[in-house]
Amino acid sequence: MTRTILIAAALAFAATLPAVPANAQAERTFVSAAGSDSNNCATVTTPCRHFANAYAVTAPNGEIDVLDPANYGSLTITGPVSIEGHGWASSAAVSGQAAIIINALGATDKINIVGVVLDGLGIANTTGIQFNSGGSLTVRDSVVRNFAFDGIDFFPTASGTFSISNTLVSDNGGNGIGVTSTGSGTTSGVLSHVEIAHNFDGIIVQSTTQTVNVTISDSVIANSVFAGIGALSDNGMMVSVMVRNSTSANNGTDGLLAEGTGATILVTRSTITGNNTGWFAPTGTVTSYGDNNIDGNMNANTQPPGPLPYK
Repeated sequence: MTRTILIAAALAFAATLPAVPANAQAERTFVSAAGSDSNNCATVTTPCRHFANAYAVTAPNGEIDVLDPANYGSLTITGPVSIEGHGWASSAAVSGQAAIIINALGATDKINIVGVVLDGLGIANTTGIQFNSGGSLTVRDSVVRNFAFDGIDFFPTASGTFSISNTLVSDNGGNGIGVTSTGSGTTSGVLSHVEIAHNFDGIIVQSTTQTVNVTISDSVIANSVFAGIGALSDNGMMVSVMVRNSTSANNGTDGLLAEGTGATILVTRSTITGNNTGWFAPTGTVTSYGDNNIDGNMNANTQPPGPLPYK
């Protein structure tokens, strides 16, 4: 479907929408490169120019739709919302903050970010997406790159979930994806078809007070300055990372790193190659199902302890 057809369809849809009174919140709002922040954002003929202005008039659990390619500015989210970027929306953070900050007030608030390109442009002290509170975060079909700190941070202070799929996270000065949980409860997450490349560390999962379970499937973690995949446990908290059908390659230190008495990495049907060390578990545990390709690393080309039986 061409862009012209998409816009024509959107215009036809907008004609069926009821008029939105001033100061009302709309279930669906729109942003455009040709928009104005003085518009009500409620139809494709009256779009806003920036995410922040559209978000201010979007109802809880509503949706912001992007009509064409542009930089739509940074955004702080305080409640449930979906952003449909359609692969056109870009956003760059200003110095010292994240492009998208999530401080959702509700414990069950759902944040969905689809089809965005977040580029830090190398600006100092920036992060791509930073989740501080809320119920869940979904990132799909997106690109997060060139931030001075981390690409995506999931920092829950209570139980929460995240899902990242079909997304590139690259060339960030810190973690490609960082999960650091505090507070009480359980955090769980899934990465599927994610490419994490050329970051300081690939994905680091760490906990001080929560149980954390993360599954990495059909993904590539490569060319990190230090570790590819890391599970770090403080205070003996359980941090479990399952790696399946994935590759951790050409990382400067460890392909797999498990550190702390509660840290566990389970690995199956995966390739660990070209790293300084294939896997390293000084105080944690790396366990294999016995069906991996671990070769071409400078050290620890042997299969991790196991194998675990399939159930």
